[in-house]
Amino acid sequence: MLIYFYDLRTKLKEYNRVKRRFYYDLKKSRLSTYPTKTKSVIIVEDAGETLADRFFMRWRKYIEVYKARATSIEEIF
Repeated sequence: MLIYFYDLRTKLKEYNRVKRRFYYDLKKSRLSTYPTKTKSVIIVEDAGETLADRFFMRWRKYIEVYKARATSIEEIF
């Protein structure tokens, strides 16, 4: 299981345009089937790693992405 943490990093002038395009592309991609708890975290199964990597590589100019591997995730509250 992979956890992707991402954040948009762009100039204030073009922030809204980039944000709209990014979330529009995210909604169209197969990544939208994976659970998200916030707008900056996506949890992906191991089989979807290449799909997620390719998606985030297209946006590397505008976002900062971190990837973490986890064996289990527990909800506290």
